[in-house]
Amino acid sequence: MSDRDPREALLDHLPALRAFALSLTRNGATADDMVQDTVVKAWTNIDKFQPGTNMRAWLFTILRNTYYSSRRKLNREVSDPEGTMTNSLSVKPDHDGHLNLSDFKKAFETLPDEQREALILVGASGHTYEEAADICGVAIGTIKSRANRGRARLTELMSLDENSPLEMTDNATMAVVAGGGGVLR
Repeated sequence: MSDRDPREALLDHLPALRAFALSLTRNGATADDMVQDTVVKAWTNIDKFQPGTNMRAWLFTILRNTYYSSRRKLNREVSDPEGTMTNSLSVKPDHDGHLNLSDFKKAFETLPDEQREALILVGASGHTYEEAADICGVAIGTIKSRANRGRARLTELMSLDENSPLEMTDNATMAVVAGGGGVLR
């Protein structure tokens, strides 16, 4: 067991928190605000963190709860039908594979929040199904089901099958669609 102050360990998880927040909000400024809120909440409640447990899962749970609390407060979601905001968040790769990143992003954004969240936690963030279930406060089978349905829907939206090669430039995106084996499941 480490004698390291948990407040110092918070800093190690900032990049993963931002990536998760960005995947939920699809807006850089909102994601940054959510990460900041998460860190403030974690810092002020650090006495509730139990050393020796998974800090990343604890922080992801705080961030997830912050996200859903903010969603409940809003009467409606601001849409980005032309993709203006989405296109400003990243630069397209110079080369395109079979699975174009832009097409993937559009398909991924059409998934329900629960499926997108499960794929990000299990695929892109590398959490186990158990950790993802703890973060979301649901049963392991529910996370597995959400991830499976999300992958199946992405396969359908992208018109892919088992024999379709996946040529990606982004390892996190590849992890979301591949589920570990390089072929959509």
